[in-house]
Amino acid sequence: MPRIQFSLPERFVFATDIQIYISHVNQGGHLDNAQLLTLVSEARVRFFKSLGYTEGNVAGHPIVVGDMVAQYKSEGFHGETMRVSMVPQDYNKYGFDLVYRMECLDTAREVARGKIGIVFIGRETRKVTAVPAEFVQRVASLALHG
Repeated sequence: MPRIQFSLPERFVFATDIQIYISHVNQGGHLDNAQLLTLVSEARVRFFKSLGYTEGNVAGHPIVVGDMVAQYKSEGFHGETMRVSMVPQDYNKYGFDLVYRMECLDTAREVARGKIGIVFIGRETRKVTAVPAEFVQRVASLALHG
């Protein structure tokens, strides 16, 4: 099976810094693959918070993760501070991909990249629903000022 190859966009609209704790490291001495998803999930929560939302209420709708892609570029180690940069792209009727890049601030080494498929759902129906226009407008504003 061929390895995942994932291209990054030219610019991101959000970034947050997250330290790798000892609990994020596996027996091999580097960032554990399951913990990568934990760190990226924390960055995702911070992204929505920067727009004034919680994941349970993004412009009146909850969101769910439909899928995730991760491509490792190098190892991450205990004590390093990672910058996770994000940008929404590839919108469809019900959601978008939240593209991310994780890089070590100390060495400027890229550690991982990928995307998280975000889907909007109706609060009562728990079925997919259209991307709220308010959300798209806030992201567009962030892109203009970012």
